[in-house]
Amino acid sequence: MARETWATRVGFILAAAGSAVGLGNIWRFPWVTAENGGSAFLAVYLGIVLVVGVPGLLAEFVIGRRGKQSPVGALRDLSGSRTWGLWGVFYVITAIALISFYSVVGGWILRYFGESALGLVGAQPAYFAAPGQYFGGVAAGLDALAFHLLFLALTALVVFGGVRRGIELGTKVMMPAVLVLLIGLAVWAGARSGAAEAYAFYLRFDVATVRANFFDVLGPAAGQALFTLSLGAGTMITYASYIDEDRSLPFDATVIAILNTLVGVLAGLVVFPLLFSLGVDPAQTAPGPGALFVGLAGAFAQLPAGALVATAFFGVVVLAALSSSISMLEIPVSFLVDEYGLGRRRAVALVTLAVVVTGGVCAINPTVGGTAVFGFVAGPLVDTLLTAGLAAVLLFVGWVMGHDAISELRAGGGDLSAAIATPWLLAVGVVLPVFLVFTLLTTFGLSGSLGFWPTVLVAILVGAAAVAGLRTERALV
Repeated sequence: MARETWATRVGFILAAAGSAVGLGNIWRFPWVTAENGGSAFLAVYLGIVLVVGVPGLLAEFVIGRRGKQSPVGALRDLSGSRTWGLWGVFYVITAIALISFYSVVGGWILRYFGESALGLVGAQPAYFAAPGQYFGGVAAGLDALAFHLLFLALTALVVFGGVRRGIELGTKVMMPAVLVLLIGLAVWAGARSGAAEAYAFYLRFDVATVRANFFDVLGPAAGQALFTLSLGAGTMITYASYIDEDRSLPFDATVIAILNTLVGVLAGLVVFPLLFSLGVDPAQTAPGPGALFVGLAGAFAQLPAGALVATAFFGVVVLAALSSSISMLEIPVSFLVDEYGLGRRRAVALVTLAVVVTGGVCAINPTVGGTAVFGFVAGPLVDTLLTAGLAAVLLFVGWVMGHDAISELRAGGGDLSAAIATPWLLAVGVVLPVFLVFTLLTTFGLSGSLGFWPTVLVAILVGAAAVAGLRTERALV
C-alpha cells in the first residue's frame, strides 16, 4: 500500500500549524502572558520558542521525514531497537489520552457555538441569562456526552478523508479562517472603550515580575511553548512522515512557530479589550473553563450585538479545536495503518470507537477521585508527558541518529541548514534535554527546596544518566 503524502508544501505547513494552534492559544496564552509580566513574559516565551521550540520541531521533522512511519515504526526502524519502538507507543497513548479530554471540551465549544448561532435568528442564547449556572449544567452528563460524540465525529470525518482530501483540505480552510476571524475581532475590539487599558494590562513590560519570579515564570513559558507547538506527543513526527520531497525544514518550522505565536497574541488582543470595555475584571476569569465559558460568555451577553460576536468568537475556537484534534486522532490511526496494515477507514473507526469510550467517561464524570480532569490534563499531565516526550525525541536525534540527523536536516535546506546542522545537533543532544529536565523539576517545585544550582546539577545528572543508558543500549543493538 503506497503511503499518503501532502499535496503541497503550504498544505503541510498549514496542517502542522493547525495542530499547534488550538485551545491553548485561545484561552491559555493570553492569561498566562498577562499574569506573568506581559510583554516581558512574551519575550521569555519567544526565546523558548526560538531556542527550544524550533529545534524541537526540527527534531520531530527529521525523525518523521526520514522514518516515513508513525512514531512507533520510525523510532524502531531508525534505531534498530524494539525498545525505541515501545517508547513510540508512549506517543500513541499520549495522543489518545489528550483527545479523550479534548473532544469533551470541543463538545462544549460546539454547544456554545450552536447556541450563539441560534441567537442570530431567534431568542438570545440560553447562556446569556446565567453563564455560570448554564455551564455548570452542561459541562457533564448526557448532553456533554452527545456533544463530545458530535465533535469526535467531525474530527473523524476529516481524518477519514485521508492526508490530502481530509487533513490537508480541512486545514487549508480552517487556518486562514481562524486568522481572518481573529484579525477582524481584534480590530473590532480595539475600537471599543477601555482598549488602551486592556493593552496596558496584557502587554505591559513588567521586567520586575519576571526577574523576581523567573523560575516560576520559566515553567509556564516552557509548558506553553511545548503545548501550543504540539511538541512531545509525536504529532510532528507523524505529519512529517507524509513529506515526499526534500525541502527546507528550518523554514517550515519557523513559519509554523510564527503562525502559532501570532494566533496566541491575537487572541489576547480580542479577549482583554472586550473584558475591559465591559468592566469585567480579568482576574475573575482565570484560564480554563471559567474564562471561556463563564467570563467571556457573560461579557457577550452585555454587548448590543452579543450573539453575533459570540458566534464569530466561538467559531474561531471550534476551528482551532478541530485543527488540533485532527492531529491527535491521526497519531493512533497512522500507527494502526503502518504497523498492522489496516485500511484508513477501519483504523479511523477503531480509534474513534476507543475515544468514544474514554472520552465518554470524561464527559459523564469529569472528576476522578475529586480531581478535575480538566485541570489535571491541562496542567500536570500536559507538562509531564510533553516535556518527557520531547526530551526523548531530542536524545534520540542527538545520540541515536547522530550524523544521519545532520544529513536529513541538510537535505533540501540549502546553505542555512548546512550552517546550523552541527550546532543544532549539539543543542538537541546535550543542552536542550538538560534544560527540559530542569524546567520539569522547577515546575514540580524542586528548585524552591534545593535551590538553583543544586537543581541544575540534578538536571545534568539525569541527562548524563539518560545519555549513558542510550550509549549502552546502542552498543547492545
